[in-house]
Amino acid sequence: MAASALKISLIPNPNDAYSYNTRKIAAFSNSRNCNPSFSCPPSIRTQPNTFRPVRASASGRVSGSTPLTFDVVVVGAGVIGLTIARQLLLGSNLSVAVVDAAVPCAGATGAGQGYIWRVHKTPGTEKWELAMRSHQLWESLAESIRIQGVDPLSALGWKKTGSLLVGRTADDCSVLRKKVEQLVDAGLGAEFLSSDDLLAEEPALKLGEECGAAFMPDDCQLDARRAVAFIEKANRYFAAEGRYAEFYNEPVTSLLRSESSGDVDGVQTSKNTLHCKKAVVIAAGCWSGSLMHNLMQNSEIELDLPVRPRKGHLLVLENFKSFNLNHGLMEVGYVNHESAIVSSTSSDSSTGHDANTASISMTATMDMSGRLVLGSSRQLMGFNTEIDESIINRIWERASEFFPALKEVSLNNSSKSREVRVGLRPYMPGGKPVIGPVPGLSKAFLAAGHEGEGLSLALGTAEMILNMVLDNPQNVNPAPFSI
Repeated sequence: MAASALKISLIPNPNDAYSYNTRKIAAFSNSRNCNPSFSCPPSIRTQPNTFRPVRASASGRVSGSTPLTFDVVVVGAGVIGLTIARQLLLGSNLSVAVVDAAVPCAGATGAGQGYIWRVHKTPGTEKWELAMRSHQLWESLAESIRIQGVDPLSALGWKKTGSLLVGRTADDCSVLRKKVEQLVDAGLGAEFLSSDDLLAEEPALKLGEECGAAFMPDDCQLDARRAVAFIEKANRYFAAEGRYAEFYNEPVTSLLRSESSGDVDGVQTSKNTLHCKKAVVIAAGCWSGSLMHNLMQNSEIELDLPVRPRKGHLLVLENFKSFNLNHGLMEVGYVNHESAIVSSTSSDSSTGHDANTASISMTATMDMSGRLVLGSSRQLMGFNTEIDESIINRIWERASEFFPALKEVSLNNSSKSREVRVGLRPYMPGGKPVIGPVPGLSKAFLAAGHEGEGLSLALGTAEMILNMVLDNPQNVNPAPFSI
């Protein structure tokens, strides 16, 4: 998309992160058709649908004065919320409503780079099992789409790019060799590339004789917006059964609780009362903490959910002809790309923050349209989503250290063929998401704090929430992610 600067803004009003104009989307009918792209299990097809759809107008819109009842209400329409809805629809006969103060891909999901690489991950860590399960589920989804005669590249932006974790010094290469050993011991097809081998894979890299890389040739990436659109469209097949509805541009204003039991009974939005029979799942990204705080202000339950927005910039260049990339790349320092801090002093009185406190680490890939995507930055700056040209310049300068051909290109001359993405990652101290039931609040669940790993952890997270709601055995140990 050619534009001087496209900002993916997560909050129209930075002073009110959860206020929007309202619109609702819902569709109900009595026909029963499984989405062919998702291959409903036979057990799900043959079981009777116990959900009674509400009466809707011919347009599919539901009157705001009529309370609506679903089995599960999911708050948040990013990749986490929509994949949770997908898993519930496929893995049960439950009815699901998805509620969001904006629309899909208006948040961190739509501003991301789209990689689900594994080369930078560390076996044996608390997130490893979830990451590997999620990757397995993404591969299974891509394969199921392929079997049904659809190109996963077209449906999801799915590309087998391989991934490279690149180092420039002998010390870097020592770290990378150990990384490869760990990945191989964990059963993954990783290998170490010497400087000559690396140059053969990526001729545009000019890093000297000491450079090297950890290489995973089977790693893939996808297009986040395309994948979310695919999942959302597939979810909508279940609207014809009365099992699915969307309420977009409709912020949640309060939790509903049973007067007799104290259980969560649903949510109140700006336009609708949505009751739930089984669960409310909060998956609102970086707003999950403040939203839960607001929803529980009059509750006797104390909950500390320190999810914070971590701002990031990406630079996307169209019609880039200086070089081509064969794989997805990130520098070895990305593994420690967790050092962004809140600035207490600043040369910018309007924001109260200093761009020099940003953590910058080189990432680079070509997307499905052949655009060069460069990143990335991390800053803790509250809900600020303004484009910072100084950060874009630093991303460009960092990438130029790896790709000298960029030094011959003027970034200013690329202003008409660039897109700048700004998103707020949902950051949790300690680097782990929170996935599980809310203590003391029956039927309430959280799935938030995935930071920059929302795409890569989404399907495993969704499976985990489904098993919690249905009280099924888990494929991944949920204990590390409990509240």
